[in-house]
Amino acid sequence: MSLLTLDSELGQKLQQSRLIAVLVIDEVKHAVPLAEALLAGGVDMMELTLRTDAAIPALKEIREHVPEMTAGIGTILTCDQVDDVVEANAHFGVSPGVNGDVLAYAKDKGLPFGPGVMTPTDIDIACVQHGCHFLKFFPATSSGGLAHLKNIAAPYAHQGLKFIPLGGVNLDNMDMWLDSDLVGAIGGSWLAPRDRIAAEDWSTIEANAREAREKLG
Repeated sequence: MSLLTLDSELGQKLQQSRLIAVLVIDEVKHAVPLAEALLAGGVDMMELTLRTDAAIPALKEIREHVPEMTAGIGTILTCDQVDDVVEANAHFGVSPGVNGDVLAYAKDKGLPFGPGVMTPTDIDIACVQHGCHFLKFFPATSSGGLAHLKNIAAPYAHQGLKFIPLGGVNLDNMDMWLDSDLVGAIGGSWLAPRDRIAAEDWSTIEANAREAREKLG
């Protein structure tokens, strides 16, 4: 079974939501109000990155207290982290690059997984060898943007892949990305910046989410 397929429940939700809030959280106490602010603004998918020790316990709080939120973990680099993410009951996992051992382990553990790709080789390992059909395109802007994505995706068009660009994606260019048939959803770190989370500025985060959701129509 593929790690994350287009016709799976999560794959369908990704394509319906089209917007994932990508976050760095420093304090567990911020987890629930952050998720609630995003939901109030219309964003119901989020990725907590493993850049701080708060990510896993924050995810547990969200899964328990905000069940309406589809919440996953990003920046997964090792098999041990896959175990932690599965134990925390994450909806999905994401990595910045392609690690065949981690992909195989995540598949074995039943964790829907989206590896980060930037080259045809990355796509070959992730898709052809491990069956991933949703791939994170990272870093999206600095690697050449949509033109680069079209070039590296072309040889794999028959595989029916969808990409989630992250890195330089924002309110001003989100339409450009989402207008492409290659893109299933976008990742947005601008929705809830780290400093706004630390300041407990939930109203701004809710407003950011609402503005993006309204732009999606």
